[in-house]
Amino acid sequence: MPELRTLEPGSRHELRAGLSPDAPDEAQLKDEEGSFGYCHSYETSSRYDGPGLRAVLFVSGCLLRCNYCHNPDTWHLKDGTYVSLQQVLERLGSFAPSLVKLGGGLTISGGEPMVQRAFTCRIFQGAKAMGLHTAIETSGFLGDRVDESYLSAVDLFLLDIKSSDPDTYRRVTGRDLAPTLRFAERLASLSKPVWVRFTLVPGQTDDPDNVEGIARLVAPMKNVEWVEVQPFHQMGGFKWKALDLEYKLADTQPPTRDLVNRVIAQFRGAGCRVR
Repeated sequence: MPELRTLEPGSRHELRAGLSPDAPDEAQLKDEEGSFGYCHSYETSSRYDGPGLRAVLFVSGCLLRCNYCHNPDTWHLKDGTYVSLQQVLERLGSFAPSLVKLGGGLTISGGEPMVQRAFTCRIFQGAKAMGLHTAIETSGFLGDRVDESYLSAVDLFLLDIKSSDPDTYRRVTGRDLAPTLRFAERLASLSKPVWVRFTLVPGQTDDPDNVEGIARLVAPMKNVEWVEVQPFHQMGGFKWKALDLEYKLADTQPPTRDLVNRVIAQFRGAGCRVR
């Protein structure tokens, strides 16, 4: 069994590696009870990951391999810190009253929170019991795995739709697009609030037809409150080198202001609220 450690505050930009070498492979994890889990770090003052001032918990484990990922140290459970649910909830409870007063809450990001679905579900349920607004950042790739009890514990879904074209999606993530689309449609049928997040990567996701496809998909969905265009950056490039991973986008520049404006205009032209 992995060694229990203390959940550490920090930043999504810090490198964490090899902290739980005995952890199972993320694709084989049996997470039925959710009493323990693997976390990268947490932040307590984000205004980026949902409404108000938020605590953000970054959990470990992801089945996608996005070639522009800025946190590849969250792909594997072995790189995370093995902690108890009780410790997470006690830590969250210590600053929950302030978050409530500031109109904020808890966001669980990753990695992919649904890899550890029982663990993250119980954290969400605990947060709700504290009166906190809850949000998840997810690709939706594992959306078929979560039941209604999971969905009911989440107030807002920050849904990363990385491409509308199946070939492009597979090229940039290594996985199929269809599960994400099914999950988006499921959330729409349940009227669950969604902010769609689209990472704009020059030469990867910026094709006008690709953008138009996403815009046409989400514009009719009345539950989509915002589309957020996220420009690619190189802040995580050092992690690829430190983890001895091949980083094919090392020479890719962030999108120009003109390109960002073009993409925003495409979403707005399709009828999306975009920022």
